[in-house]
Amino acid sequence: MPHVKIREYNTANTHPGETKIKYNNDLCQAIRAGSHVFLRGQCGGTFDGASVGAGDPAAQTAQAMQNIRQLLEEAGSKLAHIVKMTVYVTDWRYREEVYRVIGEVLAGIHYCSTGITVAGLARPEFVVEIDAHAVIPDEEL
Repeated sequence: MPHVKIREYNTANTHPGETKIKYNNDLCQAIRAGSHVFLRGQCGGTFDGASVGAGDPAAQTAQAMQNIRQLLEEAGSKLAHIVKMTVYVTDWRYREEVYRVIGEVLAGIHYCSTGITVAGLARPEFVVEIDAHAVIPDEEL
């Protein structure tokens, strides 16, 4: 099975107001490679480029998890297939709010997780980013 690329885009079209740095990278939001689904890091933004919850870790986490759910479904997967997540926050004090929202969405799903505090993310208003990897079980392929 070839890799299936979901929601392809070019960064030159996603950051129209930026004049200092011009990116021209062909990317996609998700890739399904056999039973594996790899997602691009998801922040507090919609797929049409709107920001959600500027500076609000809980609102941004809820949006990121909504994006993750949607991308997994588009790839023929689901939240229950998540095996690994990496959660990036710009302030360690956001962890409680971020992990509370994640815990509500992923209740009963046991997965590996890594949390990292970073200096910044793709946009200054983003305070959380979630990277996920899912594996579809053989019996569901």
